[in-house]
Amino acid sequence: MTTTDTPEVTREQEREAIASVPTGLFIAGEWRTTRATMPVDDPSTGEHLVEVADADPDEAAAALDAAVAAQAEWAQVPPRERSEILTRARDLMLADVDRLALIMTLEMGKPLAEAKGEVAYAAEFFRWFAEEAVRIDGGFMTAPAGGSRFLVAKQPVGPCILITPWNFPVAMGTRKIGPAIAAGCTSVIKPAAETPLSTLALADILVQAGLPAGVVNVVTTSKSDDVMRPMILDPRSRKISFTGSTPVGKHLLELAAKTVMRTSMELGGNAPFLVFDDADLDVAVEGAMAAKMRNIGQACTAANRILVQRGVAEEFARRLGERMGALPMGRGVEDGVVVGPLVNQKAVDKVDELVRDALDRGATAQLGGAPADRDGYFYPATVLTGVPAEAQMGNAEIFGPVAAITEFDTEEEAIALANDTPFGLISYVFTQGLDRGLRVSEALEAGMVGLNQGVVSNPAAPFGGIKESGVGREGGFTGIDEFLETKYIGVRMG
Repeated sequence: MTTTDTPEVTREQEREAIASVPTGLFIAGEWRTTRATMPVDDPSTGEHLVEVADADPDEAAAALDAAVAAQAEWAQVPPRERSEILTRARDLMLADVDRLALIMTLEMGKPLAEAKGEVAYAAEFFRWFAEEAVRIDGGFMTAPAGGSRFLVAKQPVGPCILITPWNFPVAMGTRKIGPAIAAGCTSVIKPAAETPLSTLALADILVQAGLPAGVVNVVTTSKSDDVMRPMILDPRSRKISFTGSTPVGKHLLELAAKTVMRTSMELGGNAPFLVFDDADLDVAVEGAMAAKMRNIGQACTAANRILVQRGVAEEFARRLGERMGALPMGRGVEDGVVVGPLVNQKAVDKVDELVRDALDRGATAQLGGAPADRDGYFYPATVLTGVPAEAQMGNAEIFGPVAAITEFDTEEEAIALANDTPFGLISYVFTQGLDRGLRVSEALEAGMVGLNQGVVSNPAAPFGGIKESGVGREGGFTGIDEFLETKYIGVRMG
């Protein structure tokens, strides 16, 4: 499919997009059927889309075998060749953006325009790591005392286990697959059970790009722990990269510790969004819309706690409510829709529980405040004011289109409220004062800070958190290092 200006998507186009995706396991360059299958549903209707392979541990074990078998040869492939494969994959993704975006929208619900943006963003990870593949370097120096030389080399860590979430199914795939390929690592990737199609479509594109058999293998399953545990505990697996919830991340870290496996963990967030009384409110509202409504609020980077200085709180809430109230809600394939469905009924129930708890504790619903009465898993855009700090949503990711506003008086109070969480993925600060902006940014306990901007994600920047929000970084100059081992060779000079 090529990009067009026509926004309308027919049911026939939907069926064609789904039918274009292979539905088996992708192992050693081949598509394989399984004894069992699992359903993939459209969250905007609750309707069944297709059945895909549902691997058991024995079927999935072949994927790790394939990755291990391919590792030695793939590590010897010249960096330029690895780079060219990634470049071709990037070009193929951009040429196929409409189909890939439609597949994503159908299986997880995000508006089609946003899905197209994600495909473009995802493709940039392939371009970035194509460029990084040819820049892997080491070092050479004379020992301080003389008599020998220090030779430092970078080598691929080995077969990797990659586990991706449902909320950004294409971008999180390329963000992990890209550096693994660039570094010379083979991998087994397991997508979320809710969104297997995007990853399967991505694997097909890698085949078209010329990726050798066994370098990337895809395992889809509804039995994640049963299937992944043996692979993680297998000493041949040398790295795990996971994006998902903190509880699951902690479980995976425990498993990884058994073999002292290298880990990258991009976990949950509880992002504070600070608006000071000297902020440009137009800029702050625009930033809040981006930080809150990206992916219908279903993002670990979503503004979870909107902290507004008391003098501008009422005006900010009014403007934000006007903007969010004007957002069209519907199926992601419909023209102009911004508020699509949440991923499943469980997600709707969680958002509703958090909203009701805040209301019971004294918050006011300026907009929305209850699930939508329609087919599919919809929750309307909601703005809550006067949310007390002790509300449940102050300690849990909302993961929905709910803006929770809490007032503060002083800079010190704002920083204390922002840091009062075990999470530390990202924070947002809006102020026109340079001194305040830098001072607050440095004081916030987060791996990333958006200063007067509501989106900071970029393939060229190191993405990741501190505290219980994760370990390691993805993207940027450090992203490929997560897939490389440093080897020191001492050379005697006689």
